[in-house]
Amino acid sequence: MKIGELSKTTDLPVETIRYYEKIGLMPEPGRNASGYRQYRHDHLDRLLFIKRCRNLDMTQDEIRELIRLADNPEADCSEVDALLARHLSHVRERLTELTGLEQTLERLQRACSQGRTVSECGILGGLTKELDRVDDHRAPNHVPGTHRK
Repeated sequence: MKIGELSKTTDLPVETIRYYEKIGLMPEPGRNASGYRQYRHDHLDRLLFIKRCRNLDMTQDEIRELIRLADNPEADCSEVDALLARHLSHVRERLTELTGLEQTLERLQRACSQGRTVSECGILGGLTKELDRVDDHRAPNHVPGTHRK
């Protein structure tokens, strides 16, 4: 199949498919006589695997490692289990961070009262104070989809 068909089948943009090829998550497809990429069923399977992993918020490195492990089907799966355990730990940390974020936003929202001017806005004032406090004691912001090393 051509890249457009693969894109439609997986509901992923063509650019994403090309990117996965560029970074080595997807194997290079063959080319037909006209120079168009020709994807096989194993390309579709790999792309769906990558998509499922990304939906679980796994990083490219984690996906690359899972692909490496999957390419050795007779090996012990303890490395797969360990990778998943690390990822689950990350997800739990992120949930804790998000709970803290939710509480901060709720506190800021309670600081708002109707009929006040922007210069008296409790939310904007709280954000200024909150930013000062966050800078004093927290690690750099966590970007969704990334993992701390």
